[in-house]
Amino acid sequence: MIEPGILEIRTTFPSRAAAVACAEGLVGARLAACVQVDGPIASTYLWQGVVEVSEEWRCSCKTTTELRDACLAAIAGGHSYEIPELLVIEAAASPAYAAWLRASLGSTSTSLEGDA
Repeated sequence: MIEPGILEIRTTFPSRAAAVACAEGLVGARLAACVQVDGPIASTYLWQGVVEVSEEWRCSCKTTTELRDACLAAIAGGHSYEIPELLVIEAAASPAYAAWLRASLGSTSTSLEGDA
């Protein structure tokens, strides 16, 4: 059986220190149960009409649908980018992982009522 209501929120930062600070802040505030930081990665994108290539560090934040908006606000509020990458990926998890994740966030609820 697989448990719904789990999200992965992804974002990138210009430095490892900024990514680690985000990870520690989210986990410390219990907005994410786990944040994986990987990098450096090479990002190629169009910014203000110019193709840019940057070295970045990616954060993959594991949270619940109940905490989605608070987690996104915390990431955006402390981000140095004018338009930070904020990707929300719906996921399902094993019952054991979902229970650990919810307990880490201080939530044992599995009800998705009211979630968007």
